[in-house]
Amino acid sequence: MKKISIKRVTMKHEMDDFVKLAESIYADCPYYVPDLEMDVRDTFNPHKNAGLECSVVQPFIAYDSTGEPVGRIAGIINRRANEKWGTKNVRFGFIEFIDDMEVSAALLEAVEQWGKEQNMSHIQGPMGIFDFDKEGMLIEDYDRMGSMITIYNPPYYPRHMEALGYEKDVDWVQMRFDVPREVPAKYARVARLSKEMFGLHTRKLTGKDISAGYGKKVFDLINLAYAPLFGYTELSEKQIDLYLDRYLPLIDKRMIPIIENEKGEIVGVAITMNSLSHALRKSKGRLLPFGWFYLLRALTWKREDKAELLLNAVHPDYQGLGVNALFFDDLIPVYNKCGIKWAETGPQLEDNVRELSQWKPLNPTIVNRRRCYKKKL
Repeated sequence: MKKISIKRVTMKHEMDDFVKLAESIYADCPYYVPDLEMDVRDTFNPHKNAGLECSVVQPFIAYDSTGEPVGRIAGIINRRANEKWGTKNVRFGFIEFIDDMEVSAALLEAVEQWGKEQNMSHIQGPMGIFDFDKEGMLIEDYDRMGSMITIYNPPYYPRHMEALGYEKDVDWVQMRFDVPREVPAKYARVARLSKEMFGLHTRKLTGKDISAGYGKKVFDLINLAYAPLFGYTELSEKQIDLYLDRYLPLIDKRMIPIIENEKGEIVGVAITMNSLSHALRKSKGRLLPFGWFYLLRALTWKREDKAELLLNAVHPDYQGLGVNALFFDDLIPVYNKCGIKWAETGPQLEDNVRELSQWKPLNPTIVNRRRCYKKKL
């Protein structure tokens, strides 16, 4: 391989190369789902990404001797996460590279060195700037379609990581299941008991509800429920506002069941939506000239037959009281009405037994294992 040079991204043309590199890496891959280019750019813009208020980020781009971009990576130091968990980790994310060890080694070495300059002691990744960014390198199931919320990568990526001395930190898996025509008897029974014994009920929020403060209550619950999970740091007020303004209005509110107790307090939420994978592939990651049309069509009148279960959160005091059954009791009829035939969860920690066991009545398949790697600096 020709000599590799690594540059810190500081100029617009370097960010252009950073954003567009994935298009060349996955040009012939039928399973890759691109990010919207504008979202990648906004990730590194402090005026657009509230997550940068507690993080330091440095993107890098790798060039060969001809000036051709052949790899990219971002170094991330989430100060809030390090403070909460008592760590000194530099994260790497947005990693893409051609199948050449010189390239992957140079990219990771750049982040390692940058982390040392920031007095970090360990490196881990792929991880995001904050916790709802994409995380984990795919290590199985390369012949399955990706999604808008997960990382897809070629099979040679984990081989490079292991050869460079990186080892497993944690794994995430996803659950895939066919949507049944009827609510499974166990869910229906537990949902009925939860309503009768604990006074729980399901509610669907409107745009007006979200503006009136219910949207913030949803994310306050997510912060509380996710607090103990690997690497999680609570979303700030600015980050919550970003999600509420930019993303939540796009989701069909019928696919977001809210569980309340007798006092009207939110004790559970499931955020799901119809898949945009095929629409994003058709858009090639761009809204213009026609990408907006494919996305709008998928969100409104020509839905895909897959649902994405982005996340679900249950108040710690209500875990084990049937809240998850209420989610399914509500969602399965909605999915059938919308023509959704199958669904896939977001990545879930492999050792989160309580979370994984809730899917058992749906006879799920475990798919798409992803790994967070680590290494001592």
